[in-house]
Amino acid sequence: MNIYLPDGAKLELEAGATAFDVANTISKGLAKNALAAEVNGKLVDIYAQVGDNDKVRIITEKDTEALEILRHSTAHLMAQAVQRLFKEAKVTIGPVIKDGFYYDFDMGDKKFTPEDLEAIEKEMTKIAAEALPCRRRDVTADEARKEFANESYKLELIDIIGEDHVSLYTQGDFTDLCRGPHLDNTKRIKHFKLLSVAGAYWRGDEKNKMLQRIYGTSWFKKDELDAYLNMLEEAKKRDHRKLGKQLKLFTIEDEVGAGFPIYLPRGGALRATLEEFERKEHLKRGYEIVYGPQILKQDLWKLSGHYDNYRENMYFTTIDDVAFGVKPMNCLAHMMVFKSEMRSYRDLPQRYFELGTVHRHEKSGVLHGLMRVRAFTQDDAHILCTPEQLNDEIVGIIDFVNDVMSIFGFEFEIEVSTRPEKFIGSVENWEKATNALFNALKVKGLPYEINEGDGAFYGPKIDIKLKDAIGRFWQCATIQVDFNLPERFDLNYIGEDGQKHRPVMLHRVILGSVDRFIGVLTEHFAGNFPFWISPVQVRVINITDGQLDYCKELVAKLKAEGFRVDSDFRNEKVGFKIREAQLEKIPHMIIIGQKEMDENLISVRLRNGETKNELAFSEYISVLKELDQNKTLNLWR
Repeated sequence: MNIYLPDGAKLELEAGATAFDVANTISKGLAKNALAAEVNGKLVDIYAQVGDNDKVRIITEKDTEALEILRHSTAHLMAQAVQRLFKEAKVTIGPVIKDGFYYDFDMGDKKFTPEDLEAIEKEMTKIAAEALPCRRRDVTADEARKEFANESYKLELIDIIGEDHVSLYTQGDFTDLCRGPHLDNTKRIKHFKLLSVAGAYWRGDEKNKMLQRIYGTSWFKKDELDAYLNMLEEAKKRDHRKLGKQLKLFTIEDEVGAGFPIYLPRGGALRATLEEFERKEHLKRGYEIVYGPQILKQDLWKLSGHYDNYRENMYFTTIDDVAFGVKPMNCLAHMMVFKSEMRSYRDLPQRYFELGTVHRHEKSGVLHGLMRVRAFTQDDAHILCTPEQLNDEIVGIIDFVNDVMSIFGFEFEIEVSTRPEKFIGSVENWEKATNALFNALKVKGLPYEINEGDGAFYGPKIDIKLKDAIGRFWQCATIQVDFNLPERFDLNYIGEDGQKHRPVMLHRVILGSVDRFIGVLTEHFAGNFPFWISPVQVRVINITDGQLDYCKELVAKLKAEGFRVDSDFRNEKVGFKIREAQLEKIPHMIIIGQKEMDENLISVRLRNGETKNELAFSEYISVLKELDQNKTLNLWR
């Protein structure tokens, strides 16, 4: 039979040959390094049979798919170790996730401890050394039910799959229901670490039993594992929940409710600074500020499609026997702004901006500090334009994102998310919308990945993922093209021909959730915010009580200039005060002793330990204004 390689080359092999045989025919070295294969676009095990005229690509460690296959195999290794050590353990599901994997177990009343994780890791190492072959079997659903007769979760999964045949993977004394592919032998799994245990409801449903989820990671090389573990340690130090408490930014209290953050004065100052920056940047780019109500009639949410496609994420209430929905998005009110008067093509584009607070019903298990909350504020804008203006508007938003993210020092990557299974509108309009995104990215010469089927229910989108200081990616900005809601809300403008025409709507955010962005910024800078957004920019510190009046005068002058300043006049040693200011990550500390007071000067200590001594106050103010206006990441000019 004939086999075709990615470069178009043809190989002749005996009927019944496997992907491994293909690799071995190419070279012994490739066969040694082969982990799996892609046959006609589908990933398969390395010992899977290939057929006549198949297109085959051999997967090695160098391929992007390899890590996912390794981690999937490591998840099975972990489940096997758990079942060896804990006979009562019931195995449920164990998928691959970003940078690792997890497996959920029903352990009855038993709770996993850190000591248990160590024991499981040791058992995993032992099993890996046993060099157990991992082989796939395709069986009927009834045969699988017999095999898992005592595994209630597996039986439920077989019913959910709903197919006549399923695949099983066996390695030694462990068999699991799985689509694969997997590594061919446990000896290939060498560098892994179990990370944590968390609770998780079966199938993510709060009505189901709480299981125990073990998270882990796995890598091909030890230095890759070590680098990842070091990154996790750094991430712990940067955790915005920890820093939020240390820097007195925000609090989330059980008495208030999970997912509802309260901003403390310093967090309020940080947020207000970001929001004022956003208002100015939007006004410079031709946006108009609007405001919509917090709740709108349920009928309006039905008209938009949110009620049918998004209501599980919404809150509802009733007023005077009329049903209302608490807004999870700001687009409906913005469409009503457009509809408030007849528009001409000369009036377009219309760009509406709102720092709008929205509420979404997030499950308690996914709430995470400011990163995932139930109430948050979006820097939300909607642009209504003619079809001819669409490309320029998308390009303008991309430029806006680039300008803002460069200020904070973020690099970013781009994904285009396409039509989901659950969508409104015509396929033709979806194709026009998706092509508009592709065309704008082509104009900017920006690379992107395609995220199939993850668009919003009303339109495709560009998702912009920020890369932080330790290499993690965060979803913030998004651009969505929508031909459908203007149709549903009967939005019109009068064209050059004097006839009514339908506008196109762009939904977009730059920072995204302001709350989440604050969390990302906190972790990105490890709480060492640039001067211009620091909640407290300057702290004035006296050495003795003899300088109090001079220090108070400096505080008043700094406040009059519009800077966020506080003071530490406690009867403590100056070294102690400086250390506390550094722990609170204050950018500038003005240290005033007798010499400074006598000569009407100031001495400044920067957060990084540098000092600027004997400065005139007017000179210092000019530095601060420059830092504030230029929005530099530096602590000094």
